[in-house]
Amino acid sequence: MSEFQSDREEAARKLGPLKWVIGAVLLIGVAAVLYVIAQASFKPAGVVDLKEFKKASLEKLDVPAQPRAAPLTVFTDGAGKELTLADFKGQVVVMNLWATWCAPCKKEMPTLAKLQASYATQPLKVLPISVDKDVDLNLVQAEMAANPPLQVYRDKNYKMSFDLEPRAAGYPTTVVYDKQGRERARMSGEADWSSPEARALVEALLREH
Repeated sequence: MSEFQSDREEAARKLGPLKWVIGAVLLIGVAAVLYVIAQASFKPAGVVDLKEFKKASLEKLDVPAQPRAAPLTVFTDGAGKELTLADFKGQVVVMNLWATWCAPCKKEMPTLAKLQASYATQPLKVLPISVDKDVDLNLVQAEMAANPPLQVYRDKNYKMSFDLEPRAAGYPTTVVYDKQGRERARMSGEADWSSPEARALVEALLREH
């Protein structure tokens, strides 16, 4: 056997394990690409991931892995007209469950009013729904009058709170729905809804088709 042939065989023996390593790396790379493609295919077209807005005053924002259906719960406006969330389809809806006896609710209410005022010409609707059961309507009206342009809405039997899936954990609870009427984010507890992160969240949903 020539020295050249011996060197070539030695090189081939050394290259053998390297080929396996290169093959494994390529296989992992292909699998990773296929995984990313598969994940993208299961994500509804045009749906924005709202997790990036979980910061500052929205640090406790809950963003479901998949959009949730809105409940069909009936509530009333200030004139007693019956409504459901479906009546606001086509708009981004920020539904806020609150009560006159809830201090954090009243503290954050001006920020909800600012949010509504800032997007007065946009398809955005802030729905502050009072869950006060035995409270005089005048108290609810007074709170809304102090926070224009918000309007009076009521759910005196806590039905909306229980019909949400999962149920509202307490008050205030704010649920954000997209233009298709699907729950995209939820906040249990007080937040600043006029903050940059809250506005960015709303604007992301407004841009969706």
